[in-house]
Amino acid sequence: QLQLVESGGGLVQPGGSLRLSCAASIFTFDSTAIGWFRQAPGKEREGISCSSYSGGSTTYADSVKGRFTISRDSARKTVYLQMNSLKPDDTAVYYCAARVWPPNCGSLAPSDFASWGQGTQVTVSS
Repeated sequence: QLQLVESGGGLVQPGGSLRLSCAASIFTFDSTAIGWFRQAPGKEREGISCSSYSGGSTTYADSVKGRFTISRDSARKTVYLQMNSLKPDDTAVYYCAARVWPPNCGSLAPSDFASWGQGTQVTVSS
């Protein structure tokens, strides 16, 4: 059974940074694409970043490109999302999700990812 647990959310001032973690309990971690998504109140869930299997490629939404960086640690079976230069518009619940097959990021559509964590709140406010 694949389980994902996010952590690292919180309250940060505009321009600040946070690092989110997604710990995955899956035997085939290196063969699984892991994506980060977010959902703000009243808005649809959007894909913002993804690491394909073994970290072979990474994908970013235009809204976070240049500010967010995704990375993965195979030994810890953890995927990180480093978020810099945060803006109030980044306020949302952040989720990580796994796509076992095919193990790529596709178009970062939430419907392509079958397993989800419980989410962690990120609030950017002064």
